[in-house]
Amino acid sequence: MIKRFILPLLFFGISLAILLVAFPPMKDQLAVYNPIDFNPELVDKDLHNWKKNHTIGDFKLINQNGKTITQQAYRDKIYVADFFFTSCPSICPIMTDNMVKIQNEFLNNDKMMLLSLSVTPNRDSIPILREYADKKGVLDTKWNITTGDKKHIYELARKSFFAVTDIGDGGLQDFIHTTNFILVDTKKQIRGIYNGIDEKEVLRLIKDIKSLLN
Repeated sequence: MIKRFILPLLFFGISLAILLVAFPPMKDQLAVYNPIDFNPELVDKDLHNWKKNHTIGDFKLINQNGKTITQQAYRDKIYVADFFFTSCPSICPIMTDNMVKIQNEFLNNDKMMLLSLSVTPNRDSIPILREYADKKGVLDTKWNITTGDKKHIYELARKSFFAVTDIGDGGLQDFIHTTNFILVDTKKQIRGIYNGIDEKEVLRLIKDIKSLLN
C-alpha cells in the first residue's frame, strides 16, 4: 500500500523543486532604516536611540514652479531624496546628474519620484531653482527641486532624512549636506542610503528601486 504513494509523492516533490527554481518566492530584502542605524552626527540628539518605526515627517516646501509641495504629492510613491544647493561648485552637480539618470530610468513609471531640498533656501529662490531645473533637464512631473523655510528644512534634514551635519555657525549655510541619496518607500520608511556621487552606488539604488516597485 505504501508503494502506491511513493510515485505520486516523488512526482510532487520534483514538481515543487522545479517550481521553486523557476519562480523563487518574492522576498523584500531591503532593510528598514531607523535613526540608530545612521552616523549620530547626522541625527538630531533627541533621536539617537530611536530603534524602530521611524517615518519621514510631514513637510511643506516650494518647488521650481512656485508650487507648494507636501507629502501628499508623494502619497503611495517610492521616492529618492537628497539635499543640495544650486551654487555648489563640487559635489552637487555630480549628484544632480546622477538624479537625472534615475529620473530617466523610471521616466514612464508614475509610482517613482524624486525630491531635492536646498540647504541654502534663502539664496535658492524660485527663479534660481527654475533656471537650475531647466539647465539640468528636470521633469516637473517626476522631480521637485525645493526651497522653503530654513528651520523646517533643517528639521527635516536632522529628524527625518538624516542627510546633513550640523555646524551651527549661524551663517547662510548652517548645515553641511552629505552626498547621500535616501530611498523612501510608500509607507514613508527609509529603505536605503546611497553615495550619490558613486556610479556603482547609483546603480545599486536603481536596482533597489526596481525591487520595491516589484
